[in-house]
Amino acid sequence: MKIVLAPMEGVVDHLMRDMLTRVGGYDLCVTEFVRVVEAKLPKKVYYRLCPELKQGAKTPSGVPVRVQLLGQHPQWLAENAQQAVELGSPGVDLNFGCPAKTVNKSKGGAVLLQTPDILYAIVKAVREAVPSELPVTAKMRLGFEDKSLALENAAALEAAGVSEIAIHARTKVEGYKPPAYWDWIAKVREHVDTPIIANGEIWSASDAQRCQQQSSCTNIMLGRGALALPNLAKWIRGVDSQPMKWSEVAQLLIDYSGYEIYGDKGRYYPNRIKQWCGYLKRQYPEAETLFNSIRQLREASQIVEVLARHCTPIHAA
Repeated sequence: MKIVLAPMEGVVDHLMRDMLTRVGGYDLCVTEFVRVVEAKLPKKVYYRLCPELKQGAKTPSGVPVRVQLLGQHPQWLAENAQQAVELGSPGVDLNFGCPAKTVNKSKGGAVLLQTPDILYAIVKAVREAVPSELPVTAKMRLGFEDKSLALENAAALEAAGVSEIAIHARTKVEGYKPPAYWDWIAKVREHVDTPIIANGEIWSASDAQRCQQQSSCTNIMLGRGALALPNLAKWIRGVDSQPMKWSEVAQLLIDYSGYEIYGDKGRYYPNRIKQWCGYLKRQYPEAETLFNSIRQLREASQIVEVLARHCTPIHAA
């Protein structure tokens, strides 16, 4: 079983990748998307979104990180894919799943699922630009407005030479509203030989098991579930026998504050912690109390003080 940490725009940056891979259980991370329009982007763009490139394209705990590209122009995506692998990315991932209106309006992400021929052209151009020994993978949804093109889209990706397809088991219109249609992933698997990774609505070890059964996929990708339960990957693997205790999660939040204060994103920490609480509330009622205590705070140091009062560190648990 392979478990991949999903690319969540505005959430899973290099700091979060570091934090979650330190907890453990992941085989691969995919970056937030690099937006490609009509230009070969400078190296600094890649280093900003994937600073792991300077460290062998791995998180500090040794998990590989693959650059993801989003765009609509095959040749520009190909040139940027070549740039990404030259900088050290172990392959390239292509985003055909982002449901954001602003992205879709500019003809990127899930909107391309309405045009299988463009999917084919993009993957073919990127595949030709990336050395054959490196993977070119793609993430898609089951469709844009409906699922009528799900099989055709997957077939187009396969025909163009994609190495692996991660499928979020909903359409763009369905967004993140339950349920996830894992059985549709199984239908896709019946029509393509390309390895597939199942994604969507995996919040627990039992969810993962049901997803694997209904999708006929061994490999899975975790997104929001990983934020709601930091040791979800290890729980799924059976390394951990239960969800992480709140006291341990609290220590993670304190550790994360240290990264933000002394790293390069200190000014983002207050908003990021509040955002993370929004995911944690699904698993931990204590996260609601914490959020109410920090919602009006603007300074990282103030939030750390609240965390210290409200949460018991791991070593004292």
